[in-house]
Amino acid sequence: MDYSLPNERRVRDALLIPYRAALVAVEGGSCVREALRARPVEGPIWAVAIGKAAGSMLSGAFSELGTALQRALLITKYGYGPTPIPPRTELIEAAHPLPDANSLLAGSRLLEFVRQAPADIRFLFLLSGGASSLVEVLPPGVTLDDLQRANTWLLGSGLPIENVNAVRRRLSCIKGGRLRAYLGNQPVRALLMSDVADDDPRTIGSGLLHGDGGMDALPASCPAWLTRWLDSAQPVATSAPLMVPDTEIVANLEQALAAAALAAEPFGQPILRHRRRLDGDAAAAGQMLADDLIQAEPGFHIWGGETTVRLPAAPGVGGRCQQLALAAAQTLAGHAHIHMLVAATDGSDGPTSTAGALVDSGTLERGRREGLNAEAALANADAGTFLAAAGDLIDTGPTGSNVNDIVIALKLPESAAHADQESMT
Repeated sequence: MDYSLPNERRVRDALLIPYRAALVAVEGGSCVREALRARPVEGPIWAVAIGKAAGSMLSGAFSELGTALQRALLITKYGYGPTPIPPRTELIEAAHPLPDANSLLAGSRLLEFVRQAPADIRFLFLLSGGASSLVEVLPPGVTLDDLQRANTWLLGSGLPIENVNAVRRRLSCIKGGRLRAYLGNQPVRALLMSDVADDDPRTIGSGLLHGDGGMDALPASCPAWLTRWLDSAQPVATSAPLMVPDTEIVANLEQALAAAALAAEPFGQPILRHRRRLDGDAAAAGQMLADDLIQAEPGFHIWGGETTVRLPAAPGVGGRCQQLALAAAQTLAGHAHIHMLVAATDGSDGPTSTAGALVDSGTLERGRREGLNAEAALANADAGTFLAAAGDLIDTGPTGSNVNDIVIALKLPESAAHADQESMT
């Protein structure tokens, strides 16, 4: 790899290389293997893997445990199952971010799976973000239509994930730690990949194994219809849980950001890690970051976190990363010395199949040449359509990870960017 700068192609590569290094650092298979190698689990073992990174995490468990892992239940997003499927594994794919009928099927099979386990079995749970949508057991009287209506409002509300999952726990018979009651005295080792602030196990996947089973306080912005419905949708009472899971966070955002920073070092530019975790409205965050970059010193600038998007009645195509990137591109127009990558670590930005975008000073003009308007795209949550026309989308496919979003920007000295422009004319 030529690490010299500048050059338009090399600048874009200089952003993609740290991003890919971050994905490698938090790949589920390797993280699970390392955790099990450091603290082995004695068999016989049954595994339950749930989430967008569950396939890679389960593959890592099989490679380390071998035949001691006797059976596995894998619940993941459509298209995220590993190829080939690990041996002795039942695979259920369901919808994300909006649950579907297979999410309820997965919940039913989950309870059957744990009930079937012999008394001498040790459970290994492999959990990552996405479990909130992928698996569910509903209280009596609550339907799939009810669940989808609640989640549709939640996903478009602009609420942070902590508040979203508080609502989801209120209407679940297995979340908020309630699944533990079905496991009795059987020992459980839980390896978690964190996509939440503070790596709180109660929030990851809405806390299947973590929490006290109590009722969470509802966000103040909950509409009256949802509040009334949640108050009447009481989860089925279960006996007090008898075990406390042996829990370990095997991958998180900090690991990914550290790997990105390390991979950027050979380019010889200053590296600035910004510790403030990104949150709040995606478009506002994009404008803020772009404003900061214009005033900042040259070098690599690295952030991480998860923003939100308040959806209009008829949203277009895009996710929070694309929304943030396009908003930033508006401010960066005319600043040829600044490039910015914004991408999810799981390979899917919101409901889209792309990870995010890599924008620069020409993004707006490229989209305009295709007849599109950035302001309208942002207002309609349609940033993906604009960025696709501009040629700026990043498509990784499933990554085997899920630890929130990464922003990597490269600001060159303006003299270097000017020299690059002259060399290209």
